[in-house]
Amino acid sequence: MMLRALIRRASSRGSSSASGLGKSLQSSRVAASAQFHSVSATETLVPRGSHSRSFHHRSCPGCPDCSRTVFNGYQGTALQRWARPFSSDSGDVVEAVVPHMGESITDGTLATFLKKPGDRVEADEAIAQIETDKVTIDIASPASGVIQEFLVKEGDTVEPGNKVARISTSADAVSHVAPSEKTPEKPAPKPSPPAEKPKVESTKVAEKPKAPSPPPPKQSAKEPQLPPKDRERRVPMTRLRKRVATRLKDSQNTFALLTTFNEVDMTNLMKLRSQYKDAFFEKHGVKLGLMSGFIKAAVSALQHQPVVNAVIDGDDIIYRDYVDISIAVGTSKGLVVPVIRDADKMNFADIEKTINGLAKKANEGTISIDEMAGGSFTVSNGGVYGSLISTPIINPPQSAILGMHSIVQRPMVVGGSVVPRPMMYVALTYDHRLIDGREAVYFLRRIKDVVEDPQRLLLDI
Repeated sequence: MMLRALIRRASSRGSSSASGLGKSLQSSRVAASAQFHSVSATETLVPRGSHSRSFHHRSCPGCPDCSRTVFNGYQGTALQRWARPFSSDSGDVVEAVVPHMGESITDGTLATFLKKPGDRVEADEAIAQIETDKVTIDIASPASGVIQEFLVKEGDTVEPGNKVARISTSADAVSHVAPSEKTPEKPAPKPSPPAEKPKVESTKVAEKPKAPSPPPPKQSAKEPQLPPKDRERRVPMTRLRKRVATRLKDSQNTFALLTTFNEVDMTNLMKLRSQYKDAFFEKHGVKLGLMSGFIKAAVSALQHQPVVNAVIDGDDIIYRDYVDISIAVGTSKGLVVPVIRDADKMNFADIEKTINGLAKKANEGTISIDEMAGGSFTVSNGGVYGSLISTPIINPPQSAILGMHSIVQRPMVVGGSVVPRPMMYVALTYDHRLIDGREAVYFLRRIKDVVEDPQRLLLDI
């Protein structure tokens, strides 16, 4: 009996020690596993450059938590690496912006779009036009591609640097428009059945005789007969027209305008052009016109009367030692005034070439701001439209303007005889605050002398 008791006590101690040993081993495994899991969890938060290979090297074989963590970390990293080069910020979409429009122009009106969303455009191709106070400017596409959308509307005021359009340069966008821009076609509505007409009762109600309407009131003789409103159209003014209107009215409000007239016999200048026009064209490649003769005459008159080339600035007078002559050109969009720079250093051929180039750009709408800036004196030729006589308005900040008119055959007394002569009225409008009547008359007289006798230019008399 005692022997059995001793055996039972020994077996109970062995089992308890074995279980204790098993528990210690299990707790160490759990600690190791926890330690490993903590390391694995820390490793999954490393930067995106980690690879799945490093995760598997540190994971527990057969552990679902580790496998899940490794897979999730690997999948997120792989997707980020794959999607980034194809995002919208990678350069597949470019934006067209408003270009610089000149030092004196801060904004403009988006007049019209030349393209539509979904249209294919090439690099440097115009997609819209901006109308400024002086000139119309094109907005060019920065790259080849397809227009996705416009960011502004027609009539909006834009400034240099404003974004106007988004253009996709990717191959997919070139071939077709994005599905979001396509408007789904709505199914045609089913025709509704014709409504049933209400049945008319056969019984007729006796109609009462209508009372005679009173006669319309007679309009007073003092009331004006205005045309109906539906025969009128209201159109907003363009920026160019508003600018011209503002400058001309400011000129009238600022300057003490006075106009003096004279008449010019065009016989000798027309004879000179008729005699040398063929040889002039063969040598210089441009036709000899009458405008160059008047420009040369204006240069000579400005050199003889420098005050006409000056301008008032506050309490000072600015005398210009250069001659930049502006020429007024009427276009379909309004009046523009390009400038002939250093006209006093040009010959007839140079003046004719410059006039033709500036007039062509003005009519095509491609003239730049720099080509219209400045000017010390203006020549306006209303004779091309048939004007007989006029009083032109000064173009600020100038002090005078010369007006040319149509050539008309009139009877003139020459050498005691009445003979027909091609005559033109010329007008000089000047700022009487600066220019006295004597200088204005002398100026216009010099114009007359040079045009009637162009040989004076050769002899400088």
